[in-house]
Amino acid sequence: MSHLNQPAGSEPASPDATGPETTADDETLALAHALFDAAREGNTELLRGYLSAGAPSTLTNAAGDSLLMLAAYHGHEEAVQLILHHGAAVNEANDRGQTPLAGAVFKGYTGVARILLDAGADPEAGTPTAREAAAMFARAEILALLG
Repeated sequence: MSHLNQPAGSEPASPDATGPETTADDETLALAHALFDAAREGNTELLRGYLSAGAPSTLTNAAGDSLLMLAAYHGHEEAVQLILHHGAAVNEANDRGQTPLAGAVFKGYTGVARILLDAGADPEAGTPTAREAAAMFARAEILALLG
């Protein structure tokens, strides 16, 4: 899993003659933030471009939320499919033990839950599990999907 944290003691890059001084780390962090925003917003065009160019589909933020978790939690079916296509780990939990499937269940996104299940998501993974979340929030349609 790829976490993006700025290393301590990193040296600034040479100043750009046309703009403010930036570091390679600043540029990397800006790109990561753009990818996390794209996942939250369902911006498949931006995601497709960067994932196709080699950005890791397993990228996580400081809370351990992956691109897949953010797209699933915000109900973006096409973005979820795209991120999975690029190799995201379907059962990868964030730092709170929540999986993308449990996030989709919590928010009531049946279509996203179906996509994740079709990709092999485990309804018993995470804390709470997707099955527990579906029961807790009375997501009858999703409970039926979970079997």
